[in-house]
Amino acid sequence: MRNHDKNYIDGKWIPSSGGTRIPVTNPATDEVIAEVVAGTAADVDAAVAAARAAFPAWSATPVAQRADYLSAIAGKLVERSEELARTISSEMGCPISVARAVQTPLPINSFAEAANIVREYEFESEHRGSTVVREPFGVLGAITPWNYPLHQIALKVAYGLAAGNTVVVKPSEVTPLNAITLTEIIDEVGLPPGVFNIVFGTGAEVGEAIAGHHDVDVVSFTGSTRAGKRVSQVAAATVKKVSLELGGKSPNVILDDADLSAVVPASVQAMMMNSGQTCTALTRMIVPRDRVAEVEALAKATADALPVGDPTDDGTAVGPLSSRAQQRRVLGFIRTGIEEGARVVTGGEVDTDAPGAFVRPTVFSDVTPDMTIHREEIFGPVLSIVAYDSEAEAIAIANDTDYGLAGAVWGSPDRAEKVARQIRAGQVQVNAGAFNPNAPFGGYKQSGLGREAGEYGLEEFLEVKSIQR
Repeated sequence: MRNHDKNYIDGKWIPSSGGTRIPVTNPATDEVIAEVVAGTAADVDAAVAAARAAFPAWSATPVAQRADYLSAIAGKLVERSEELARTISSEMGCPISVARAVQTPLPINSFAEAANIVREYEFESEHRGSTVVREPFGVLGAITPWNYPLHQIALKVAYGLAAGNTVVVKPSEVTPLNAITLTEIIDEVGLPPGVFNIVFGTGAEVGEAIAGHHDVDVVSFTGSTRAGKRVSQVAAATVKKVSLELGGKSPNVILDDADLSAVVPASVQAMMMNSGQTCTALTRMIVPRDRVAEVEALAKATADALPVGDPTDDGTAVGPLSSRAQQRRVLGFIRTGIEEGARVVTGGEVDTDAPGAFVRPTVFSDVTPDMTIHREEIFGPVLSIVAYDSEAEAIAIANDTDYGLAGAVWGSPDRAEKVARQIRAGQVQVNAGAFNPNAPFGGYKQSGLGREAGEYGLEEFLEVKSIQR
């Protein structure tokens, strides 16, 4: 078993001021595979002090040199990509095929793309007689989740460093091992001491200490809407900027001229990826009422054909959920769906005494907009089929949510795009439009504030100053 009792502060691995350890469990086997230190508020103080001291020199470092560091990190991530894929698979249960195809390429892209963008970015411009300067905030506090653990760290760290900020990271306590590997890489490429710091621990202790710290200038948080609200409350005491990427309950609108035989299987497979633990997962399939039976049959056949099991097996499509706690949460939503009158097309309850935090791919039909499974983010392999009678009703159902992170529309191209423009969400896919990891990513409404990735992701970590002459 791997034991890790240090935080990375000021360019060194330093023992925590606390003595508590957090177990890291393989959710496929229930085996404890590692322990990491539970950091303290005092550890955060030390990390923030190191970041604050390093900021003047780092922010003054030539942009090309900052970009070179990021490119070097991307290169080292490539070299260790198989190791990282296996690490992420073991600590969160992601199938190894998904870890290789998604979990490791995305953070590699973020470091490489941040380097490319910042090399060309204009930090100064003239605007009606004023010089407008974009400059780093100072110390960035990054609090990240477990579902795409390395990707979410990279989106914050790569663009934050590119902008000239120094960084203090709290990775998820559920999936901390990939962050250790990233830190080893950052240390190996020789990033100056204090520029990057990492403190392991819980949200209640380390996360809140970062969010409320008077020397942290900007906070970037990814996680649940509930936790995001708490981060905002804590950060408000020091009136700092807060960027939030939160929950989703994304609609998948299938118009009456769409090819169901192609659209439904593709949609179910995509929604179930990462065991449904994706904030942008298209969990509400909104379909014409007179075609519900056809959609149900296609969805059931697709869900039932997905190989569920050992995440180390190349053929597995759906692994366990990230933890037993997450399994209990998802099964609770399934029971609530049944109690409120939704009909299980396939899936449902599992034997919780069996090894691993598994939940079978589950499809509900007869779901109405007032039901809990239509309104709340489940974060598991659970799909709801919702019927509509008109295009206007489909759009209304799609937008009848507190969330607005993502969506999709399928149908004839012009019609589908017209509907997509009426969906209140930060990213909307039209037909088979491919995911763009460098497009601005973020949500409307309670799905968050701000944007990540690409030039928008860089500007999220830049203050704006106007100079008058």
